[in-house]
Amino acid sequence: MFVITGATGKLGSRIVERLLARVPADQVAVSVRDPEQAAGLADRGVRVRRGDFTDPASLPHAFEGARQVLVVSANLTGAEAVAANSAAIDAAVAASAERVVYTSHQGAGADSVFSPMHAHAASEQHLAATGQPWTALRNGFYAETIRWQLGRSLESGELLTPADGPVSWTAHDDLAEAAAVVLTEPGRFEGPTPPLTAPQTVDMAGVAAILSELTGRPVRHVVIGDEEFAAGLIANGVPEFRARIALGMFQASRRGEFGVTAPDLEKLLGRPAISVRALLSEVVSESR
Repeated sequence: MFVITGATGKLGSRIVERLLARVPADQVAVSVRDPEQAAGLADRGVRVRRGDFTDPASLPHAFEGARQVLVVSANLTGAEAVAANSAAIDAAVAASAERVVYTSHQGAGADSVFSPMHAHAASEQHLAATGQPWTALRNGFYAETIRWQLGRSLESGELLTPADGPVSWTAHDDLAEAAAVVLTEPGRFEGPTPPLTAPQTVDMAGVAAILSELTGRPVRHVVIGDEEFAAGLIANGVPEFRARIALGMFQASRRGEFGVTAPDLEKLLGRPAISVRALLSEVVSESR
């Protein structure tokens, strides 16, 4: 049985759908914090059980009978994220899963200036130390993040960000399909995968240029200072620690941490990856 955690989230829900296209529903189980939100999956024959990484006692029942467990990384930060991911990994091992698959990040590393990468690196280390077969999906930077970064740029004509660097923005849909392939096709990667990214990198100036083409109106990239950016988020109600995390993404990108691409995602998919231009085209259409 394939057990998928976080199955009502943005990535986990897509993974379940791609998996159901490849295996019968009675081979799929989901672990979710609120089973009511997964009632539609239960109606389709998927086993739905409550499982919360922050409540480790809930996980043995959720993971019962697992052949493979896909651990979607916890939506937490710092030590809390590591503890939650580790609890899920330990529960998967205790359930005698033949393999544990973890959704990591292309930039995972203890030396990153983008703090979420520390938690991914620590979670990978914990997974490796279990002695069980494992795979860490080194996912490209989620392209949906661009939506948040755009702010009011379509209205104002100015995309305001700190200095940045190229990022291999990658779509959730592509990464979900890749995860389903890795789960269902034996021999696909042991340990960390190569970067699972779209084939091109785009910086914020490039995003602005694409928006200008799509809208027929000029959108200019304006570089603002790091502290001005953080202060603006805080002034709009973002907690300071989250503002610092957001700033860290730009600082890491200008160090080149997210500028690596690889062909492995498209090889898994057997088709071209979704482009940043396609995502921005959706954003522009939605704004009209």
